[in-house]
Amino acid sequence: MLSHLNIENIAIIERADLRFERGFNVLTGETGAGKSIIIDALSAVLGERTSRDLVRTGAEKGIVTAVFEELSAKTAAAVTALGFSEVTDERALMLSREIAADGKTTCRVNGKAVTMAVLRDVGRLLVNTHGQHENQTLLSPENHLQTLDVMGDLLPLRATYEAAYHHYCTLKREWNTLTKSADDREKRRELLAFQLAEIDTAALTAGEEEELLETCRLFRDKEKIASELTKAEKALCGEADELSGKDTLGAVDLLFDAAESLRRAAAHYDGATALSERLTSLCADLADCRDEVVATSENFAVDEQTRDNAETRLAEIRKLTAKYGQTVADVLAYGEKCRAELSADEHADERLSVLEAEIEKAEAAVIAASETLHNARVIAGEAFAKAVENELCYLDMPHVKMAVAIEPTSLTVTGGDNVEFLLSANVGEPPKPLVKVASGGELSRIMLAIKAVMADKDDIDTLVFDEIDTGISGRAAQKVGDKLREIATSDKRARQILCVTHLAQIASKGHAHLLIEKSVRDGRTFTDVLPLSADGRERELARIISGVENEASLLAAREMLAAT
Repeated sequence: MLSHLNIENIAIIERADLRFERGFNVLTGETGAGKSIIIDALSAVLGERTSRDLVRTGAEKGIVTAVFEELSAKTAAAVTALGFSEVTDERALMLSREIAADGKTTCRVNGKAVTMAVLRDVGRLLVNTHGQHENQTLLSPENHLQTLDVMGDLLPLRATYEAAYHHYCTLKREWNTLTKSADDREKRRELLAFQLAEIDTAALTAGEEEELLETCRLFRDKEKIASELTKAEKALCGEADELSGKDTLGAVDLLFDAAESLRRAAAHYDGATALSERLTSLCADLADCRDEVVATSENFAVDEQTRDNAETRLAEIRKLTAKYGQTVADVLAYGEKCRAELSADEHADERLSVLEAEIEKAEAAVIAASETLHNARVIAGEAFAKAVENELCYLDMPHVKMAVAIEPTSLTVTGGDNVEFLLSANVGEPPKPLVKVASGGELSRIMLAIKAVMADKDDIDTLVFDEIDTGISGRAAQKVGDKLREIATSDKRARQILCVTHLAQIASKGHAHLLIEKSVRDGRTFTDVLPLSADGRERELARIISGVENEASLLAAREMLAAT
């Protein structure tokens, strides 16, 4: 149930802290005091659409916080399924919403930031609001079928029908695909055969493109290495000069010549002996280096044919990936898809024969499921109409006759029925669509009667009724108040009810009473919310009854409260 509602800077409410009790809570006050603002604030924190105009003039942002406690096990489980596991044990939940003056909004569930959609999903598990807009949904026939199926516990039957319907539609779609014109199928086969042949001829292998890219990279590196090794080889070994016809000596030969000159000089000069020996040793090392450079240069010689083959193959792969996918794996997968489609097409006639038998069987199944659902709806419709009539009789509409019109239609995902609620508000008049016969006051009571009939069909703990007293007074108002209190205290399923009302007959039935007052302080308008004591309730009911507190109105208020 909703235990606390804190409102800051919303419209003319600077700050209000509302505490609600389990049972029937009524909210009263002068017209314009701010009762609807409280309902608007509650709708906002439940994730419903709102406007930045809701923020109090001059404030940077408006904040609404709602605390729910003692959630039912089903409601807690449903909220947990939305990703709030901490609800399961505590059975408590806090929702908050900040609305900035520039229109930006921040939503939280138990302190965790969430999207507006998530806040709305959670909110709709906690509170069911019935106002003038919600009453109008009763007039829309597209909502009547869902209401009837929920009330009659027909959702399992409808799920069985939906499964049969979807199976039938799946088979029909496959049949339609296979029965395309012969020319279309032949053109498709030719295209698939061409594409598959092109892919198969290429004989691609997984990872081949990466290997070829690496090969081409190595060829580019080999050219650079071979060029530098050639320069080193010429420097060490020398080269032939084609113009002069003479060979140019390399570093090795020149070093050997230098060592020989020093050896000859040593015969005449002892100081040259050590240099000759050192240079002779260097000559041996340099000769080894020359031989290694020559050998390495031979290893890095570029095979032009191998390089051309790799580049040609890579170009072929890139042509295929441009047509059939970004990678070789994509191309191979597309080829398998072509192969599978061609194989399926080869057996299309055989599959069509099997499909026709399956479709005939599926059609019979969906028709049977539709008839079962239709018959159940007829029974549920009669029971529903009778139950609503009984409730309306109690709500001072004894001559109202309700009917549920169930007309056959072509099969859809919800069955083969068109459902609409009909009403006869006057004796002798045939039932007609609600939109044509229900006045505002009648619509409020019809909505309440339907809610009473369906009281055990949902798991929502808190019901909000805004302006349910529109168009009613006197005895009818008394009956509405009694019915609201009854729903709040039902042995089968007690609910928390919040009701905004202008009628003393309804307000007197509440278990708790909040007074909404508007005042002007320092040139600004403020709304305050006051919980009323027993004495305060008498004075407020007296005001509602006659507009002033006098002995007669106070006595009437006292009698109303005593009769509750």
